[in-house]
Amino acid sequence: MEEFYSSAIALLNSRRRKARPGLVGPPGGSNILGLDSMPSLNGTPSLKGTPSLMGVREWLQELGHSDDDVDRLNVIHVSGTKGKGSTCAFINSFLKAHGERTGFPRKIGLYTSPHLKFVQERIQIDSRPISEILFAKYVFEVWHGLSGKISPGPRYLQLLLLISVHAFIREGVDVAIYETHNGGEYDATNVIQKPVVTGVTTIGMDHVEQLGPLIENIAWHKAGIFKHGSPAFSTFQEPAAATVLQQRANEKNVALQFIGVNPTLPHNALALKPEVQRTNCSLAIALASTFLKVKAPQDYCILASQDILQGIEQFSWPGRFHHIVDGNHQWFLDGAHNELSIQKAAQWFVETTLERQGYLVMSDPNNVELEADVSSTSPPCTRVLIFSHISERDGAALLKGVAETLHRGGLQIQHVILSTYEERQDGAVSMDPCSKTPEQPFSLDLQKDYIEAYRSIDPDARISIEPTIEGALNLAREIGSRDNGMQTLVTGSLYLIGGALRLLEKNTEEMPYNIST
Repeated sequence: MEEFYSSAIALLNSRRRKARPGLVGPPGGSNILGLDSMPSLNGTPSLKGTPSLMGVREWLQELGHSDDDVDRLNVIHVSGTKGKGSTCAFINSFLKAHGERTGFPRKIGLYTSPHLKFVQERIQIDSRPISEILFAKYVFEVWHGLSGKISPGPRYLQLLLLISVHAFIREGVDVAIYETHNGGEYDATNVIQKPVVTGVTTIGMDHVEQLGPLIENIAWHKAGIFKHGSPAFSTFQEPAAATVLQQRANEKNVALQFIGVNPTLPHNALALKPEVQRTNCSLAIALASTFLKVKAPQDYCILASQDILQGIEQFSWPGRFHHIVDGNHQWFLDGAHNELSIQKAAQWFVETTLERQGYLVMSDPNNVELEADVSSTSPPCTRVLIFSHISERDGAALLKGVAETLHRGGLQIQHVILSTYEERQDGAVSMDPCSKTPEQPFSLDLQKDYIEAYRSIDPDARISIEPTIEGALNLAREIGSRDNGMQTLVTGSLYLIGGALRLLEKNTEEMPYNIST
Protein backbone atom coordinates (compact mmCIF):
# COMPACT_ATOMS: atom_id res chain seq x y z
CA MET A 1 0.00 0.00 0.00
CA GLU A 2 2.78 2.45 0.92
CA GLU A 3 4.62 1.74 -2.32
CA PHE A 4 1.39 2.29 -4.28
CA TYR A 5 0.90 5.67 -2.62
CA SER A 6 4.58 6.62 -3.03
CA SER A 7 4.39 5.88 -6.74
CA ALA A 8 1.30 8.06 -7.06
CA ILE A 9 3.03 10.94 -5.27
CA ALA A 10 6.13 10.58 -7.46
CA LEU A 11 3.96 10.67 -10.57
CA LEU A 12 2.10 13.73 -9.35
CA ASN A 13 5.28 15.60 -8.41
CA SER A 14 6.78 14.86 -11.82
CA ARG A 15 4.12 17.15 -13.29
CA ARG A 16 5.26 20.24 -11.37
CA ARG A 17 6.61 23.10 -13.42
CA LYS A 18 9.72 24.88 -12.24
CA ALA A 19 8.32 28.42 -12.20
CA ARG A 20 5.15 30.39 -12.69
CA PRO A 21 4.86 32.00 -16.13
CA GLY A 22 4.93 35.76 -16.30
CA LEU A 23 5.09 36.37 -20.03
CA VAL A 24 2.84 38.83 -21.78
CA GLY A 25 1.24 37.71 -24.99
CA PRO A 26 1.77 39.64 -28.23
CA PRO A 27 -0.13 42.91 -28.79
CA GLY A 28 -3.54 42.41 -30.31
CA GLY A 29 -4.16 38.93 -29.07
CA SER A 30 -2.99 35.73 -27.49
CA ASN A 31 -0.59 33.25 -28.98
CA ILE A 32 -2.88 30.53 -27.60
CA LEU A 33 -4.94 29.38 -30.56
CA GLY A 34 -8.69 29.79 -30.09
CA LEU A 35 -8.52 31.59 -26.73
CA ASP A 36 -9.25 35.28 -26.28
CA SER A 37 -6.97 36.99 -23.81
CA MET A 38 -7.79 39.30 -20.95
CA PRO A 39 -8.44 42.89 -22.03
CA SER A 40 -6.30 45.45 -20.28
CA LEU A 41 -7.80 48.72 -19.06
CA ASN A 42 -7.01 50.50 -22.33
CA GLY A 43 -8.58 47.75 -24.39
CA THR A 44 -5.33 46.09 -25.47
CA PRO A 45 -5.49 42.35 -24.75
CA SER A 46 -2.71 40.56 -22.95
CA LEU A 47 -2.30 37.04 -21.62
CA LYS A 48 0.33 35.81 -19.21
CA GLY A 49 1.51 32.24 -19.55
CA THR A 50 -0.52 29.26 -20.69
CA PRO A 51 -3.96 29.23 -19.07
CA SER A 52 -4.42 26.22 -16.82
CA LEU A 53 -7.96 25.88 -18.17
CA MET A 54 -6.54 24.76 -21.51
CA GLY A 55 -7.30 21.09 -22.14
CA VAL A 56 -9.19 20.37 -18.92
CA ARG A 57 -12.61 19.84 -20.53
CA GLU A 58 -11.10 17.54 -23.16
CA TRP A 59 -9.24 15.53 -20.51
CA LEU A 60 -12.43 15.08 -18.48
CA GLN A 61 -14.28 13.87 -21.57
CA GLU A 62 -11.48 11.44 -22.31
CA LEU A 63 -11.99 10.09 -18.78
CA GLY A 64 -15.68 9.61 -19.52
CA HIS A 65 -16.93 12.63 -17.59
CA SER A 66 -19.31 14.79 -19.60
CA ASP A 67 -20.26 18.39 -18.91
CA ASP A 68 -23.49 17.08 -17.40
CA ASP A 69 -21.51 14.83 -15.04
CA VAL A 70 -19.56 17.84 -13.81
CA ASP A 71 -22.75 19.89 -13.45
CA ARG A 72 -24.30 17.16 -11.30
CA LEU A 73 -21.57 17.72 -8.72
CA ASN A 74 -23.61 20.78 -7.65
CA VAL A 75 -20.60 23.05 -7.34
CA ILE A 76 -20.14 26.05 -5.09
CA HIS A 77 -17.25 27.93 -6.73
CA VAL A 78 -15.13 30.46 -4.79
CA SER A 79 -12.44 32.85 -6.03
CA GLY A 80 -10.69 35.87 -4.48
CA THR A 81 -7.32 36.90 -3.07
CA LYS A 82 -7.72 36.54 0.68
CA GLY A 83 -9.89 34.10 2.62
CA LYS A 84 -10.85 31.64 -0.14
CA GLY A 85 -9.84 28.59 1.87
CA SER A 86 -11.46 29.79 5.08
CA THR A 87 -14.67 30.65 3.23
CA CYS A 88 -14.79 27.20 1.64
CA ALA A 89 -14.13 25.59 5.04
CA PHE A 90 -16.99 27.58 6.58
CA ILE A 91 -19.33 26.51 3.76
CA ASN A 92 -18.30 22.90 4.34
CA SER A 93 -18.90 23.23 8.08
CA PHE A 94 -22.36 24.80 7.64
CA LEU A 95 -23.50 22.17 5.13
CA LYS A 96 -22.13 19.42 7.36
CA ALA A 97 -24.17 20.74 10.30
CA HIS A 98 -27.26 21.02 8.11
CA GLY A 99 -26.73 17.49 6.80
CA GLU A 100 -26.39 16.08 10.28
CA ARG A 101 -29.70 17.70 11.23
CA THR A 102 -31.73 17.02 8.06
CA GLY A 103 -29.97 14.30 6.06
CA PHE A 104 -29.00 16.65 3.20
CA PRO A 105 -26.39 16.90 1.94
CA ARG A 106 -25.33 13.35 2.73
CA LYS A 107 -21.85 13.63 1.27
CA ILE A 108 -19.82 16.83 0.81
CA GLY A 109 -16.76 17.25 -1.41
CA LEU A 110 -14.20 19.98 -0.70
CA TYR A 111 -11.34 20.96 -3.03
CA THR A 112 -8.78 23.53 -1.83
CA SER A 113 -5.13 24.42 -2.30
CA PRO A 114 -2.36 24.31 -1.38
CA HIS A 115 -1.94 21.48 1.07
CA LEU A 116 0.06 21.79 4.28
CA LYS A 117 1.18 18.34 5.37
CA PHE A 118 0.05 15.88 2.68
CA VAL A 119 -1.46 16.31 -0.74
CA GLN A 120 -4.79 14.56 -0.20
CA GLU A 121 -5.74 17.39 2.16
CA ARG A 122 -6.74 19.13 -1.06
CA ILE A 123 -9.47 16.58 -1.78
CA GLN A 124 -11.78 15.99 1.16
CA ILE A 125 -15.07 14.17 1.57
CA ASP A 126 -17.15 14.84 4.67
CA SER A 127 -14.42 16.97 6.22
CA ARG A 128 -11.75 14.27 5.91
CA PRO A 129 -8.97 13.99 3.33
CA ILE A 130 -9.49 10.94 1.17
CA SER A 131 -7.29 8.03 2.21
CA GLU A 132 -3.85 7.38 0.77
CA ILE A 133 -5.03 4.25 -0.99
CA LEU A 134 -8.08 5.94 -2.49
CA PHE A 135 -6.03 8.94 -3.56
CA ALA A 136 -3.44 6.73 -5.25
CA LYS A 137 -6.19 4.72 -6.94
CA TYR A 138 -7.71 7.84 -8.49
CA VAL A 139 -4.30 9.27 -9.46
CA PHE A 140 -3.57 6.19 -11.54
CA GLU A 141 -7.08 5.92 -12.95
CA VAL A 142 -6.83 9.46 -14.25
CA TRP A 143 -3.25 9.15 -15.47
CA HIS A 144 -3.75 5.84 -17.25
CA GLY A 145 -7.03 7.11 -18.68
CA LEU A 146 -5.16 9.93 -20.40
CA SER A 147 -1.78 8.36 -21.15
CA GLY A 148 -0.84 8.55 -24.80
CA LYS A 149 -4.21 9.96 -25.84
CA ILE A 150 -3.82 13.72 -25.38
CA SER A 151 -0.46 15.49 -25.46
CA PRO A 152 0.92 17.35 -23.64
CA GLY A 153 -0.49 15.88 -20.48
CA PRO A 154 -1.83 17.84 -17.52
CA ARG A 155 0.49 19.80 -15.25
CA TYR A 156 0.47 19.42 -11.46
CA LEU A 157 -2.56 21.58 -10.58
CA GLN A 158 -4.47 20.50 -13.67
CA LEU A 159 -3.92 16.87 -12.71
CA LEU A 160 -5.09 17.49 -9.15
CA LEU A 161 -8.24 19.18 -10.45
CA LEU A 162 -8.94 16.20 -12.72
CA ILE A 163 -8.37 13.79 -9.82
CA SER A 164 -10.78 15.75 -7.62
CA VAL A 165 -13.57 15.78 -10.21
CA HIS A 166 -13.02 12.09 -10.92
CA ALA A 167 -13.06 11.25 -7.19
CA PHE A 168 -16.16 13.31 -6.42
CA ILE A 169 -18.07 11.76 -9.31
CA ARG A 170 -17.01 8.23 -8.35
CA GLU A 171 -17.82 8.82 -4.65
CA GLY A 172 -21.22 10.36 -5.40
CA VAL A 173 -21.01 13.65 -3.49
CA ASP A 174 -24.16 15.76 -3.20
CA VAL A 175 -22.22 19.01 -3.36
CA ALA A 176 -18.66 19.96 -4.28
CA ILE A 177 -17.06 23.13 -2.90
CA TYR A 178 -14.26 24.37 -5.16
CA GLU A 179 -11.60 26.96 -4.40
CA THR A 180 -9.84 28.37 -7.44
CA HIS A 181 -6.08 27.89 -7.74
CA ASN A 182 -5.10 31.30 -9.10
CA GLY A 183 -7.30 33.88 -10.75
CA GLY A 184 -10.57 32.53 -12.10
CA GLU A 185 -11.20 33.18 -15.79
CA TYR A 186 -8.41 30.91 -17.01
CA ASP A 187 -8.10 28.77 -13.88
CA ALA A 188 -8.40 25.00 -14.29
CA THR A 189 -11.36 24.94 -11.90
CA ASN A 190 -13.29 27.15 -14.32
CA VAL A 191 -14.12 24.06 -16.33
CA ILE A 192 -17.24 24.16 -14.13
CA GLN A 193 -19.90 25.63 -16.42
CA LYS A 194 -23.02 25.48 -14.26
CA PRO A 195 -22.16 26.11 -10.62
CA VAL A 196 -25.08 26.38 -8.24
CA VAL A 197 -23.65 29.60 -6.82
CA THR A 198 -20.36 31.51 -6.98
CA GLY A 199 -18.56 33.73 -4.47
CA VAL A 200 -15.64 36.15 -4.45
CA THR A 201 -13.66 36.86 -1.28
CA THR A 202 -11.64 40.02 -0.66
CA ILE A 203 -9.53 41.00 -3.68
CA GLY A 204 -6.06 42.46 -3.33
CA MET A 205 -2.73 42.80 -5.12
CA ASP A 206 -1.40 39.25 -5.36
CA HIS A 207 -0.07 37.13 -8.23
CA VAL A 208 0.40 40.44 -10.01
CA GLU A 209 2.77 39.02 -12.62
CA GLN A 210 0.12 36.57 -13.76
CA LEU A 211 -3.07 38.56 -13.15
CA GLY A 212 -2.11 42.25 -12.90
CA PRO A 213 -0.80 44.85 -13.14
CA LEU A 214 -3.73 46.62 -11.47
CA ILE A 215 -6.42 45.52 -9.05
CA GLU A 216 -8.96 46.02 -11.86
CA ASN A 217 -7.16 43.36 -13.92
CA ILE A 218 -7.10 41.01 -10.95
CA ALA A 219 -10.81 41.56 -10.31
CA TRP A 220 -11.51 40.79 -13.97
CA HIS A 221 -9.89 37.39 -13.53
CA LYS A 222 -11.63 36.65 -10.22
CA ALA A 223 -15.04 37.42 -11.78
CA GLY A 224 -14.36 34.86 -14.48
CA ILE A 225 -16.14 32.23 -12.38
CA PHE A 226 -19.47 34.08 -12.75
CA LYS A 227 -21.87 32.07 -14.92
CA HIS A 228 -25.20 33.01 -16.44
CA GLY A 229 -28.01 31.42 -14.45
CA SER A 230 -25.97 31.14 -11.25
CA PRO A 231 -26.27 33.79 -8.52
CA ALA A 232 -23.05 35.38 -7.31
CA PHE A 233 -21.96 36.94 -4.03
CA SER A 234 -18.93 38.99 -3.03
CA THR A 235 -17.56 40.52 0.12
CA PHE A 236 -17.40 44.30 0.05
CA GLN A 237 -14.47 45.32 -2.14
CA GLU A 238 -12.52 48.50 -2.71
CA PRO A 239 -14.36 50.61 -5.33
CA ALA A 240 -12.13 49.82 -8.32
CA ALA A 241 -12.47 46.05 -7.82
CA ALA A 242 -16.20 46.26 -7.05
CA THR A 243 -16.81 48.18 -10.27
CA VAL A 244 -15.12 45.52 -12.37
CA LEU A 245 -16.99 42.70 -10.61
CA GLN A 246 -20.30 44.44 -11.26
CA GLN A 247 -19.41 45.12 -14.90
CA ARG A 248 -18.56 41.48 -15.51
CA ALA A 249 -21.71 40.34 -13.72
CA ASN A 250 -23.76 42.65 -15.95
CA GLU A 251 -22.02 41.33 -19.08
CA LYS A 252 -22.87 37.76 -18.06
CA ASN A 253 -26.38 38.67 -16.87
CA VAL A 254 -25.51 37.42 -13.39
CA ALA A 255 -27.22 38.68 -10.24
CA LEU A 256 -24.35 39.84 -8.01
CA GLN A 257 -24.87 40.77 -4.37
CA PHE A 258 -22.21 42.33 -2.12
CA ILE A 259 -22.24 40.92 1.42
CA GLY A 260 -21.25 42.69 4.64
CA VAL A 261 -20.68 41.12 8.03
CA ASN A 262 -23.74 39.15 9.13
CA PRO A 263 -25.13 40.91 12.23
CA THR A 264 -26.39 37.64 13.74
CA LEU A 265 -22.92 36.13 14.14
CA PRO A 266 -22.00 35.25 17.74
CA HIS A 267 -19.67 37.76 19.36
CA ASN A 268 -17.51 35.40 21.42
CA ALA A 269 -16.93 32.49 19.05
CA LEU A 270 -13.24 31.54 18.96
CA ALA A 271 -13.38 30.79 15.23
CA LEU A 272 -14.49 34.38 14.60
CA LYS A 273 -11.94 36.03 16.87
CA PRO A 274 -9.90 37.37 13.95
CA GLU A 275 -12.20 40.05 12.50
CA VAL A 276 -11.50 38.97 8.93
CA GLN A 277 -13.05 35.58 9.67
CA ARG A 278 -16.37 37.31 10.35
CA THR A 279 -16.25 38.56 6.77
CA ASN A 280 -15.37 35.11 5.38
CA CYS A 281 -18.01 33.46 7.54
CA SER A 282 -20.70 35.90 6.37
CA LEU A 283 -19.95 35.19 2.72
CA ALA A 284 -20.02 31.46 3.44
CA ILE A 285 -23.47 31.77 5.04
CA ALA A 286 -24.80 33.48 1.91
CA LEU A 287 -23.32 30.80 -0.36
CA ALA A 288 -24.45 27.84 1.76
CA SER A 289 -27.94 29.31 2.19
CA THR A 290 -28.32 29.87 -1.56
CA PHE A 291 -27.14 26.36 -2.32
CA LEU A 292 -29.74 24.87 0.03
CA LYS A 293 -32.54 27.00 -1.40
CA VAL A 294 -31.71 25.71 -4.87
CA LYS A 295 -30.81 22.08 -4.20
CA ALA A 296 -32.18 20.88 -0.84
CA PRO A 297 -35.57 19.18 -0.44
CA GLN A 298 -38.28 21.75 0.15
CA ASP A 299 -38.71 20.86 3.81
CA TYR A 300 -34.98 21.34 4.50
CA CYS A 301 -33.99 24.25 2.24
CA ILE A 302 -33.19 26.73 5.02
CA LEU A 303 -29.84 27.09 6.71
CA ALA A 304 -31.10 27.37 10.27
CA SER A 305 -29.46 29.41 13.02
CA GLN A 306 -28.56 26.17 14.80
CA ASP A 307 -26.71 25.02 11.66
CA ILE A 308 -24.75 28.26 11.63
CA LEU A 309 -23.85 28.08 15.31
CA GLN A 310 -22.84 24.43 15.06
CA GLY A 311 -20.87 25.12 11.89
CA ILE A 312 -18.94 27.90 13.59
CA GLU A 313 -18.34 25.74 16.65
CA GLN A 314 -16.95 22.82 14.60
CA PHE A 315 -15.05 25.00 12.09
CA SER A 316 -11.44 24.01 11.52
CA TRP A 317 -8.93 25.34 9.01
CA PRO A 318 -5.35 24.44 9.99
CA GLY A 319 -2.58 26.88 9.26
CA ARG A 320 -4.79 29.94 9.39
CA PHE A 321 -5.09 31.80 12.71
CA HIS A 322 -3.82 28.57 14.24
CA HIS A 323 -2.71 28.44 17.88
CA ILE A 324 -0.64 25.60 19.35
CA VAL A 325 0.36 25.29 23.01
CA ASP A 326 3.39 23.31 24.21
CA GLY A 327 3.72 24.02 27.92
CA ASN A 328 4.81 27.64 28.27
CA HIS A 329 5.70 27.78 24.55
CA GLN A 330 2.88 29.19 22.43
CA TRP A 331 2.93 29.07 18.65
CA PHE A 332 0.76 31.30 16.48
CA LEU A 333 0.77 30.09 12.88
CA ASP A 334 -0.75 31.73 9.84
CA GLY A 335 0.10 31.01 6.22
CA ALA A 336 -0.42 34.62 5.11
CA HIS A 337 1.69 35.37 2.05
CA ASN A 338 0.33 38.58 0.54
CA GLU A 339 0.05 42.15 1.76
CA LEU A 340 -3.58 41.92 2.84
CA SER A 341 -3.29 38.64 4.71
CA ILE A 342 0.06 39.29 6.39
CA GLN A 343 -1.25 42.41 8.09
CA LYS A 344 -4.33 40.52 9.34
CA ALA A 345 -2.12 37.75 10.72
CA ALA A 346 0.10 40.22 12.55
CA GLN A 347 -2.94 42.08 13.91
CA TRP A 348 -4.38 38.79 15.17
CA PHE A 349 -1.11 38.10 17.01
CA VAL A 350 -1.15 41.59 18.53
CA GLU A 351 -4.73 41.45 19.71
CA THR A 352 -4.57 37.89 20.99
CA THR A 353 -1.35 38.22 22.96
CA LEU A 354 -2.15 41.65 24.40
CA GLU A 355 -5.64 40.59 25.44
CA ARG A 356 -4.14 37.68 27.32
CA GLN A 357 -1.62 39.97 28.97
CA GLY A 358 -4.42 42.20 30.16
CA TYR A 359 -4.73 45.16 27.86
CA LEU A 360 -6.11 45.69 24.41
CA VAL A 361 -5.10 47.95 21.55
CA MET A 362 -7.99 49.10 19.42
CA SER A 363 -7.91 51.01 16.15
CA ASP A 364 -10.28 53.60 14.78
CA PRO A 365 -11.07 53.81 11.04
CA ASN A 366 -8.20 56.27 10.59
CA ASN A 367 -5.66 53.83 12.04
CA VAL A 368 -5.29 55.87 15.22
CA GLU A 369 -4.48 53.48 18.02
CA LEU A 370 -6.44 53.75 21.25
CA GLU A 371 -4.92 51.84 24.14
CA ALA A 372 -7.28 50.71 26.88
CA ASP A 373 -5.47 49.92 30.13
CA VAL A 374 -6.88 47.28 32.40
CA SER A 375 -5.30 45.37 35.23
CA SER A 376 -2.65 43.00 33.97
CA THR A 377 -3.55 39.33 34.20
CA SER A 378 -0.17 37.90 33.23
CA PRO A 379 3.39 39.21 33.05
CA PRO A 380 4.92 40.30 29.75
CA CYS A 381 6.18 37.42 27.67
CA THR A 382 9.13 37.08 25.31
CA ARG A 383 7.87 37.29 21.74
CA VAL A 384 9.50 35.80 18.67
CA LEU A 385 8.78 36.13 14.96
CA ILE A 386 9.67 33.35 12.50
CA PHE A 387 9.32 34.54 8.92
CA SER A 388 9.99 32.96 5.54
CA HIS A 389 8.92 34.08 2.12
CA ILE A 390 10.78 33.30 -1.10
CA SER A 391 8.85 33.92 -4.31
CA GLU A 392 8.25 36.44 -7.07
CA ARG A 393 6.51 38.65 -4.50
CA ASP A 394 8.42 41.33 -2.60
CA GLY A 395 9.16 39.38 0.58
CA ALA A 396 10.99 42.30 2.17
CA ALA A 397 7.87 44.45 1.78
CA LEU A 398 5.77 41.71 3.39
CA LEU A 399 8.15 41.48 6.33
CA LYS A 400 8.10 45.26 6.68
CA GLY A 401 4.30 45.08 6.72
CA VAL A 402 4.48 42.65 9.64
CA ALA A 403 6.85 44.97 11.50
CA GLU A 404 4.63 47.99 10.87
CA THR A 405 1.50 46.20 12.11
CA LEU A 406 3.26 44.97 15.25
CA HIS A 407 4.65 48.45 15.89
CA ARG A 408 1.24 50.12 15.46
CA GLY A 409 -0.20 47.62 17.90
CA GLY A 410 2.45 48.42 20.50
CA LEU A 411 3.89 44.90 20.47
CA GLN A 412 7.63 44.44 20.82
CA ILE A 413 9.27 41.43 19.19
CA GLN A 414 12.46 40.48 21.01
CA HIS A 415 13.78 38.05 18.40
CA VAL A 416 13.22 37.79 14.64
CA ILE A 417 14.23 34.52 12.97
CA LEU A 418 14.44 34.46 9.16
CA SER A 419 14.34 31.04 7.54
CA THR A 420 13.75 29.15 4.29
CA TYR A 421 11.34 26.45 3.12
CA GLU A 422 13.86 23.69 3.91
CA GLU A 423 12.21 21.62 6.61
CA ARG A 424 14.75 19.50 8.46
CA GLN A 425 18.27 20.04 9.68
CA ASP A 426 19.38 16.57 8.61
CA GLY A 427 18.39 17.33 5.01
CA ALA A 428 15.67 14.67 4.92
CA VAL A 429 12.87 15.55 2.52
CA SER A 430 9.27 14.48 2.89
CA MET A 431 7.95 12.12 0.24
CA ASP A 432 5.18 14.65 -0.32
CA PRO A 433 6.61 18.11 0.38
CA CYS A 434 4.12 20.94 0.48
CA SER A 435 6.68 23.23 -1.16
CA LYS A 436 8.62 23.18 -4.37
CA THR A 437 12.12 24.56 -4.86
CA PRO A 438 11.90 28.37 -4.58
CA GLU A 439 12.30 30.30 -7.81
CA GLN A 440 15.08 32.35 -6.19
CA PRO A 441 17.54 31.25 -3.48
CA PHE A 442 17.62 32.80 -0.01
CA SER A 443 20.82 34.60 -0.94
CA LEU A 444 22.92 36.89 1.23
CA ASP A 445 21.55 39.86 -0.69
CA LEU A 446 17.98 38.75 -0.03
CA GLN A 447 18.76 38.20 3.65
CA LYS A 448 20.22 41.71 3.80
CA ASP A 449 17.07 43.15 2.20
CA TYR A 450 14.89 41.39 4.77
CA ILE A 451 17.00 42.55 7.72
CA GLU A 452 17.01 46.15 6.47
CA ALA A 453 13.24 46.05 5.91
CA TYR A 454 12.53 44.94 9.46
CA ARG A 455 15.06 47.27 11.08
CA SER A 456 13.61 50.23 9.20
CA ILE A 457 10.68 49.87 11.61
CA ASP A 458 12.41 48.33 14.63
CA PRO A 459 16.12 49.31 14.62
CA ASP A 460 16.83 47.44 17.84
CA ALA A 461 15.47 44.09 16.68
CA ARG A 462 17.68 41.06 17.27
CA ILE A 463 17.62 39.12 13.98
CA SER A 464 18.93 35.62 13.32
CA ILE A 465 19.17 33.54 10.16
CA GLU A 466 18.30 29.84 10.35
CA PRO A 467 18.57 27.83 7.11
CA THR A 468 15.83 25.34 8.06
CA ILE A 469 12.37 25.48 9.60
CA GLU A 470 13.45 22.95 12.23
CA GLY A 471 16.39 25.15 13.19
CA ALA A 472 14.11 28.18 13.48
CA LEU A 473 11.68 26.32 15.74
CA ASN A 474 14.51 24.99 17.88
CA LEU A 475 15.98 28.47 18.32
CA ALA A 476 12.56 29.80 19.35
CA ARG A 477 12.29 26.95 21.89
CA GLU A 478 15.75 27.78 23.27
CA ILE A 479 14.70 31.41 23.71
CA GLY A 480 11.48 30.34 25.42
CA SER A 481 13.27 27.95 27.77
CA ARG A 482 15.77 30.63 28.73
CA ASP A 483 13.07 33.26 29.32
CA ASN A 484 10.56 30.95 31.02
CA GLY A 485 8.15 31.01 28.10
CA MET A 486 7.57 32.61 24.72
CA GLN A 487 4.89 33.48 22.19
CA THR A 488 6.02 32.94 18.60
CA LEU A 489 4.32 34.16 15.43
CA VAL A 490 5.15 31.96 12.43
CA THR A 491 4.08 33.50 9.13
CA GLY A 492 5.00 34.48 5.58
CA SER A 493 4.20 31.35 3.59
CA LEU A 494 1.97 28.30 3.61
CA TYR A 495 5.10 26.30 2.80
CA LEU A 496 6.66 27.51 6.05
CA ILE A 497 3.47 26.66 7.95
CA GLY A 498 3.24 23.19 6.44
CA GLY A 499 6.76 22.32 7.51
CA ALA A 500 6.25 23.85 10.95
CA LEU A 501 3.05 21.90 11.54
CA ARG A 502 4.70 18.60 10.66
CA LEU A 503 7.50 19.32 13.11
CA LEU A 504 5.27 20.62 15.91
CA GLU A 505 2.39 18.17 15.80
CA LYS A 506 4.13 15.30 17.58
CA ASN A 507 4.41 16.86 21.02
CA THR A 508 1.97 19.74 21.21
CA GLU A 509 -1.62 20.48 22.07
CA GLU A 510 -3.43 22.18 19.21
CA MET A 511 -5.89 25.05 19.60
CA PRO A 512 -7.20 25.55 16.04
CA TYR A 513 -8.46 29.09 16.27
CA ASN A 514 -7.28 31.26 19.14
CA ILE A 515 -6.59 31.31 22.85
CA SER A 516 -9.39 31.92 25.28
CA THR A 517 -9.33 35.30 26.97
